[in-house]
Amino acid sequence: MATTPIQTHPLLAVPFNAATDFTVLVSHCENFAETLIENDDPTLKMALCGRLNAALALLQPTLLDPVPPHLVESLTVDTLPANSPEFGPECTELCSYCLALTQTLAEQGFSSEKEKQLSYLLYDLINHFAAEMKAPRWLRTADGVKFIDEVAA
Repeated sequence: MATTPIQTHPLLAVPFNAATDFTVLVSHCENFAETLIENDDPTLKMALCGRLNAALALLQPTLLDPVPPHLVESLTVDTLPANSPEFGPECTELCSYCLALTQTLAEQGFSSEKEKQLSYLLYDLINHFAAEMKAPRWLRTADGVKFIDEVAA
């Protein structure tokens, strides 16, 4: 019996696991959320929600961990950023919101207009979450490296 090959979206094959750097995981989340709002295929949407859920679930327990030493340099700048992500929730709450929305979208039990709005909300939340996770944390000063929050306050 011949089988018909099934085309899969490249994002469904992107490898990640608990050892993946949080900056890489959050970039994957951005890509999953963007592709989610750009597609109408329910099967692909469900698969993307699954991938997004998996990446967020890996991120969630590590959000309050110290930044790994090998990422410190990439999150250190010489001048204060012109703007920084602003939104009320802490990263732990924001990740929980994204997980809840992802799981709700995967259930597919509502109108297409509601699904569209929830997908856009998830997209915006993921982009904010990613910007917050990838934002510089330290600033080089004449007195040495300092937390940006100490300098900007």
